[in-house]
Amino acid sequence: MPTAPDPTPWDFALERVPDGEDLIGVGADLTVETLYEAYSTGIFPMGIGEHGAEPMGWWCPDPRGVLRLGELRVSRSLRQSARRVRTSVDTAFSDVIRACADPGRDGRWITPTMIRAYESLHDAGWAHSVEVWDDDRLVGGLYGVAIGGLFAGESMFHEQRDASKVALLALHELLAADGDARRIVDVQWRTDHLATLGVTEVPRRDYLRLLDEALRAPLPRPWA
Repeated sequence: MPTAPDPTPWDFALERVPDGEDLIGVGADLTVETLYEAYSTGIFPMGIGEHGAEPMGWWCPDPRGVLRLGELRVSRSLRQSARRVRTSVDTAFSDVIRACADPGRDGRWITPTMIRAYESLHDAGWAHSVEVWDDDRLVGGLYGVAIGGLFAGESMFHEQRDASKVALLALHELLAADGDARRIVDVQWRTDHLATLGVTEVPRRDYLRLLDEALRAPLPRPWA
């Protein structure tokens, strides 16, 4: 089981943030200590410059996109796609995050600085990936941060139809394996695409209550 890092010197208190304000601060750093504290508080980083460049912004969306366990919508075609590939966990974290950061992607925001920060978080045992393979070719995946029963999804990619959805299905099955209903998947913002998979929006105050409950749950296997 990973060890919680030392406290960060940065203040991530949300009491003074107005309702409906997504961006709650600018600056700080991307150390393991800072990232752990931020996610434990309900906050995540994303640069506010072009394509995610600095300065670093810190975000706590209101409302928040959340996938609750048991609410993932799995179509027949997705089940068929899942049978044609294989999945793994934490076998190619760097490859997944680099695929998500592909400079050719629309809306890209993952910078080399972010990649290095999350690789350090992965080395510390808090960031994880789910990979999707067609034979020996990586065709999809996702990565995010797991603390207790929280999985904070950061990004996903696919190079084959439904591959990113298969990664989400594998993640959901991993989180739901022991039946602990306190676990949640945080997707930051709800999109029309994510809504088709069962993602809903909740006000920030409700998300923070869900987060508090999730953090009381144990890390799921195989990360515990």
